[in-house]
Amino acid sequence: MSETPILTAQGAAKLKEELEYLTTVARREIAERLRHAVSQGDLSENADYHKAKEDQAFLEGRIQELEYLLKNAIIVENNDGPVEEVQVGVRVTVQEGEYPPETYLIVGAKEADPRNGKISNESPIGSALIGHKVGDVVTAQTPNGTITLRILQIE
Repeated sequence: MSETPILTAQGAAKLKEELEYLTTVARREIAERLRHAVSQGDLSENADYHKAKEDQAFLEGRIQELEYLLKNAIIVENNDGPVEEVQVGVRVTVQEGEYPPETYLIVGAKEADPRNGKISNESPIGSALIGHKVGDVVTAQTPNGTITLRILQIE
């Protein structure tokens, strides 16, 4: 993880909630599964034990990842005033040609969820939009080719 991660305030709060859940509830559940599996005897052929150990390793890896993110990320706060250019943490409405307008929330890479309208500032479209203003026309190199977008609104 060489680059400094970027998170919106909402994204950071969501990750803190996940970390709290994983370090309390999920850890206790796996510990209980392990105790139960150990009580069954021979561990060499105990599928429950091996699955619980695998789940524990995955859980601890996710906890480490979340702790790193929350410790090292740049948290972008919401802007209460008018926003003049596209930046992380803003909603931007764009239109490609005659297609209907689409609205995206620009977020850091760790928060990206394109199906829910959250695109990364590092994605082809997100990086093309960063720094531009309402009325600007930008081009983005996507896996499906070059697209041209007009920025209609920034909020």
